[in-house]
Parts: sequence; C-alpha cells; structure tokens
Amino acid sequence: PHFRRIFGDAGVRVPWFTQMIQSALVATVTGTYDRFGAHAMAALEMTAEQAGVRLAGEDKEAVATQLRQLPPHPEVADALRRLDDAGLRLAALTNSTGEVARAQLTHAGLIDRFELVLSADSVRRLKPAPEPYRMAAERLGVAVDQVRLIAAHAWDVAGAARAGCATAFVARPGKVLDPLVERPEIIGADLAEVADAILTAEREEDGRS
Repeated sequence: PHFRRIFGDAGVRVPWFTQMIQSALVATVTGTYDRFGAHAMAALEMTAEQAGVRLAGEDKEAVATQLRQLPPHPEVADALRRLDDAGLRLAALTNSTGEVARAQLTHAGLIDRFELVLSADSVRRLKPAPEPYRMAAERLGVAVDQVRLIAAHAWDVAGAARAGCATAFVARPGKVLDPLVERPEIIGADLAEVADAILTAEREEDGRS
C-alpha cells in the first residue's frame, strides 16, 4: 500500500526490489559492505528519482516499518510444521540484520519453527557471496553439503549451490531459474510442494541407509 500511495502504482515495488538487489550485489562484488536495510532505502531513493517522485522522510520510514510486518504466504506455516515434525533442523538465513529478521518472523508467527535465525550481517558479506552459506553450516555444526537452501530467488539458489549447499527452488509466479546455474534437485510451485519433495527424498534416503 505504501508504494501505491507514494508512486501511484503498487507494482513499483518490483523495480525497487530489483534495484535493491543490484545495489547489494555491486557492493558485495566490489568489496564494500552496507546493511541490507541501507540498500533498501537507497534503492527507494533511486526509484523515486527515476520516477520523478518527491520522497519524504516519513515515506521511507513507512516502507522500512512495513518490511518488518510482511505476512507469510498462506502455505508456509503448515509446510514448516511438517518439516519440523519430520525431525529436520530448520534455520532462517537472511541478508537482513538479525533484529529485523526476528521481527519479521515473529510478526508472521513463524519464529518458533526455526532453531536459528542467521544473518549475513554477522559476516559482513551479503548473499549470494559464499560466506553467509558457509557461516550457516558452521553455526549448525554440519558440513556445507549437509545444508539445503530453500529460496524463491534464482540468485540465492545460485549462491548456495556454488558455496556447496544442496538447494530447492520455490517457483512462485514470476520467479524463474538462471539457465547458467545447475538446476536445484527440488523445485515446487510453493513451499508446500517443496516440503513434500524434501520429505519424499528423506524417506527414500532412509530406505537406502
């Protein structure tokens, strides 16, 4: 709703998010670091300038606040419950700070499903750089190839795969994989389908062991 109010078009959040990721990638590739939230606000300023829109301080604050209060997709809670009930260890790995991530997951009612909430901020390198994925494996006390990264962004899947993780892709509408990156072992239209495939693979693995 804030993008509709500021820009007259809620769809502007798509180029804004793309600009945020681009800015974060440029910083990571060139060896500098700013928190993900700083990239979010810088991208909002750039998007407003491109659109010829005057951005007020309260507009930035409204968007920043809303980022901590996003609702979960409808199938997510049950999918996480089923993975948790099956004995799989669940951790959240985000480019946001730990404080923001915990606020987001608490608001969504999901935080109790996660053993750990991990932030790339702790290694001062944003995904898809390899350090956050390796940090997650280290914090979980497992080899990196024992971690499966589940994401709806091709760049996140690529980063995890190239860091040595297994991957799974949530192919939500408009989300596609990079053809230059090895395809994930598991692909589903939403987290429910991805969870189904993971649980099936786990049962098959148990049957062979």
